[in-house]
Amino acid sequence: MENFKQTIASFSSKDLEVRKNWYSPAAEAYNKARPRYPQNLIKQVVEIAQLSTESNILEVGCGPATATTSFAQLGYSMICLEPNPDFFELAQKNCQPYQNVEIQNTSFEEWTLEANKFDAVLAASSFHWIPQEVGYPKAAKALKANGYLILLWNKELQPSFEVYQSLSKAYQKYAPSLDRYENWETQQEIFKGFGSIVADSGQFKNIRFGQVTSEVVYSTDEYLTLLNTYSPYLKLEPDKKKALFAELSQQIDDDFGGSLQLSYISAFHIGQKN
Repeated sequence: MENFKQTIASFSSKDLEVRKNWYSPAAEAYNKARPRYPQNLIKQVVEIAQLSTESNILEVGCGPATATTSFAQLGYSMICLEPNPDFFELAQKNCQPYQNVEIQNTSFEEWTLEANKFDAVLAASSFHWIPQEVGYPKAAKALKANGYLILLWNKELQPSFEVYQSLSKAYQKYAPSLDRYENWETQQEIFKGFGSIVADSGQFKNIRFGQVTSEVVYSTDEYLTLLNTYSPYLKLEPDKKKALFAELSQQIDDDFGGSLQLSYISAFHIGQKN
């Protein structure tokens, strides 16, 4: 668990300007290739957090509005904060049909606190980018009495273990540090780690957890576009990435008919303000 907490801290300890611009090289790819959150997961969240059409939601780090639209279409009034300028533009485009959504180009840290205003604070795969000592207390202060913090997570999309073993050769050759596979047990430990961070903040009670597994098929190009959106690939040297992607592309086309069956777990942690 200590290792997990150190890993999480490594995201939020980066300089704020670095965090703001981290995804800029992959913003379009992120918008195209990252999966949405399944409707049956959203339905559970809405029930647990007791959201109604009168609800006010503050979303922290909305990205290109990956989760935003699922809530916006249910009619909630939303203020969404997004510090990255490229994500901000994409979110504005993706939320154009929704008059009930306002997107602000600012970080949660820099946002002027509106205390006791929101029925829910939502963060979809983003809250680990905010220092815990800032994020949890500020979220609690923004919530009305008995309001809810909703943390959504989409784990990385993964092929079957057999396919992973086959693709592993290319990783061993060009980027051994990226040659990793997370089994079910490992992913459950990661979710448990996130849950314990929420509990340890001391700001929230009655923490609920749920998860849904989804299956999708990505073409070779879609899969490589997706990989480009994950942090370890953003940091990879361009020459190594080019060589790795060329070999992966060849192998997926030759051995797997140009597409991969992938699965991913979507999950939530929901806590009520103390």
